[in-house]
Amino acid sequence: MSVDVTLVVPVTHARAEVEDVVAALGAELDRLGKGWDCILVFDGIRGDVLERGLEMQRRTANQVRTITLNKPFGESVCLASAFEHTRGELILTSPQYVQNDPRDLERMFRALEDGADFVTGWRRPRIDPWLNHLQSRAFNWLLRRIVGTEFHDLNCALRVFRREVLEHLTVYGDMYRYLPAIAYRQGFRVEEVQVRHVKEWGRAGIYGPGIYLRRFLDIIGVFFLTRFTHKPLRFFGALGSAAIVLGGALLAGLFLEWLVDREAGLYQRPLFQVGMLLFMLGVQVIGFGLVGEIIIFTQARNVREYRIERTYEARQDKEGP
Repeated sequence: MSVDVTLVVPVTHARAEVEDVVAALGAELDRLGKGWDCILVFDGIRGDVLERGLEMQRRTANQVRTITLNKPFGESVCLASAFEHTRGELILTSPQYVQNDPRDLERMFRALEDGADFVTGWRRPRIDPWLNHLQSRAFNWLLRRIVGTEFHDLNCALRVFRREVLEHLTVYGDMYRYLPAIAYRQGFRVEEVQVRHVKEWGRAGIYGPGIYLRRFLDIIGVFFLTRFTHKPLRFFGALGSAAIVLGGALLAGLFLEWLVDREAGLYQRPLFQVGMLLFMLGVQVIGFGLVGEIIIFTQARNVREYRIERTYEARQDKEGP
């Protein structure tokens, strides 16, 4: 059987509804005439859910395959390990439960047929608690403002994209959430398709401060990776210059004050030490940027920040004898 689509499902919880996911999405793929297989990645999960996955593999003659990790590594590692074993030209990722209406896959595949490289879901209307919805909207709004994308629901894990996208993206840490934004900045055509939200897992309410801090740092990381990976001096230069200007202003003000009143010492004043620290820190940060520029310069032949969509060449008609 030819494989058009590989379904990838990270399994990170013992309550994962793997049979429901495979049955629902598999039936829709069959209806759409897509040849498919499935990879279940168990993130250190053992017990009954793993046995059910292995039973599906035996029952389907390896149409459903299983990968087990020896301990929990997170969804990014699950996806990266599965991507190495995909067979289809299209990759479909799904949560470990039926979060969205499988019938919306038709519109997602239609977007691919219309030229998109990456299609991500937008759960609308949302059925989760209003507080979670509010936090999600704030997260996506902040991401749009900082990173410069127009996505509304990067937490939706129902996505389908072409295999070639994987050649330009590296999945690590919590970056699986931001794959559409990174793909967009790499020059791929990314579309967001509304999907009906039918179920939601997870706790409701306010999370710990560590969660919000990690999300904010992730956004900063995506901002740097998508805008300054090939121009590090612009990022570090801006930070360093700001520190130098602020430190220099403090030192200049103290020096002018010292010219007026020579009895006022400089070295004993805390602001003098702060100004010197900021000035020296700014110089060091700019130095980091220069080192980054040297690395990019020496590795420029191996690093591309663009993608050629198509090459047009003029036809040359052969002349007769």
